[in-house]
Amino acid sequence: MTIQQAQRQLAVQILGMLDYQAAWELQRHLVSQRSADSIPDTLVLLEHPSTYTIGRSGGHEHLLVSPESLQQRGAALIEVDRGGDITYHGPGQLVGYPILQIRDHGRDLHQYLRMLEAVIIELLAEYGLSARRFPGYTGVWVGDRKIAAIGVRSNTRGVTSHGFALNVTTNLDDFAAIVPCGIHDYGVTSLAELLPVAPALSDVQQRVIRIFARIFDLNLLEPA
Repeated sequence: MTIQQAQRQLAVQILGMLDYQAAWELQRHLVSQRSADSIPDTLVLLEHPSTYTIGRSGGHEHLLVSPESLQQRGAALIEVDRGGDITYHGPGQLVGYPILQIRDHGRDLHQYLRMLEAVIIELLAEYGLSARRFPGYTGVWVGDRKIAAIGVRSNTRGVTSHGFALNVTTNLDDFAAIVPCGIHDYGVTSLAELLPVAPALSDVQQRVIRIFARIFDLNLLEPA
């Protein structure tokens, strides 16, 4: 295998339900490995138990309930090092963490965000939904409701972490505790709300993997 071929590979980890802090630690480990070129580009797909995260550009002003109230309902509140404001993660939401060397994908973080949006837009088109970007905001929308949030980080070596969160069968009532992504004027939605029958998360995962590999021009590695 040539160096060029090795650089165009994508490893995938499908982890099921995983605590946010454990997933964050895994990301840091994978970022360290990718920065040392000891692993290929990697896409981690999982769900989180009920968790609210606040990004670097966010604050507690968009949290509409007390942290104690979240604790009482079994939800975590965590400040993280990604871009963006406050968002929610929970069961039924597909979360993707691409650990990529961005120099292999255009070197431009804004272009990278647009590529992540394209993955979700093409995925939703396969389910017959017309999704779009919303000028001035990062993420993916159906009409005037947000279905996928995106917040990323790139380290000094150009390796990405964090990623996207797509509402599949997510309980949208859990977003009532926050101003999602700091956006007051628009709501959130999910595949379950928009389709007669919600697809299985496993089906969504497999479609995401295929579309992600194509948009980022990567060859899928077979599972070990």
